[in-house]
Amino acid sequence: MKDIHDVIHDLQAYDGKPLRIMEVCGTHTASIFKNGIKSLISSRIKLISGPGCPVCVTPAAYIDRCVDYALRPGYVLATFGDMMKVPGTRLSLTQAKAQGANVLIIYSPEALIETAKSQSDTTFVVAAVGFETTVPAYSLLLKAAEENGVNNIRLLTALRTIIPALDWLCAGEQQIDGFLAPGHVSAIIGCEVFQPLAEQYRKPFVVAGFEAEHILTALSDLVTQISGGTHDVRNYYKSVVKTQGNIQAMRIVDQYFEPGDAYWRGLGGIPGSGLYLREAYRQFDAGSFDIGGNEQQAAGCRCGEVITGRIDPDECPLFGTACTPLNPNGPCMVSAEGSCGIWYRNVQRLRS
Repeated sequence: MKDIHDVIHDLQAYDGKPLRIMEVCGTHTASIFKNGIKSLISSRIKLISGPGCPVCVTPAAYIDRCVDYALRPGYVLATFGDMMKVPGTRLSLTQAKAQGANVLIIYSPEALIETAKSQSDTTFVVAAVGFETTVPAYSLLLKAAEENGVNNIRLLTALRTIIPALDWLCAGEQQIDGFLAPGHVSAIIGCEVFQPLAEQYRKPFVVAGFEAEHILTALSDLVTQISGGTHDVRNYYKSVVKTQGNIQAMRIVDQYFEPGDAYWRGLGGIPGSGLYLREAYRQFDAGSFDIGGNEQQAAGCRCGEVITGRIDPDECPLFGTACTPLNPNGPCMVSAEGSCGIWYRNVQRLRS
């Protein structure tokens, strides 16, 4: 493996055709900004953000359903904090809570078991949002609910899988030359799952961790592969990511969930990209199967183009003016992993 100084030298010296490399994961985007990686590479290498933020691709109709449950007597909507400000078509959960809605912020789904046991006359609806990284936690919640005889927990799912989304992107976005594959998700699904995409679309996929050295090494590999006309899958995060993934985690997910079609905010419907409770566990479902893609974005919001890499966040006319983290008009500005929020925070830091 090259010394990191040689890696940086090669990336800075690159003078070939313009390249567009997508980092799928929002944590990679944050690290790229934090470490000034764009200043360390050639201007002919453009890094673009992808749809790796689950909060950002959750449909507005799903948020509306969460709000409805939170406002319903006898119900509590349990959610991670990053969902609170995501706009629906009427209200966000933060706005609903200000109107008296019952919203409980959780830090671990399993921690809800004792709360639900102590309030057996209340139905707890969990806003189960996430990619493969968080699905095992919801599987363990269901396992614990079964083992403890807890019958007042339901899941409202907006669970998504990354491979169908990348397939959709590769088929429709011809200007992406290669992918910096997500480290967190790959820890669950492994790296070999990217091989069929690499072969079909002739694009390299390189898995990386989140330190500057990890990302720069992966970018160097991607540039070398693209320049040389190869399209292999490489793994530079071997301490965490195994070839076949986390078998135990995938096994428990497969026990409770099965794939189905799903709607992604900003992308539309993607076949086989959602995870839904299997028939044997439907008693735990809160109505996840009939949530459509009712998408009413604020006028001028271009989140859909941001998460497909067509534009940078600061090219959206609302960025930093009508749309800020304190007053988000689009989902990409809400989450810590959202491209617009990451860009906004770093633009403010660089200007201060």
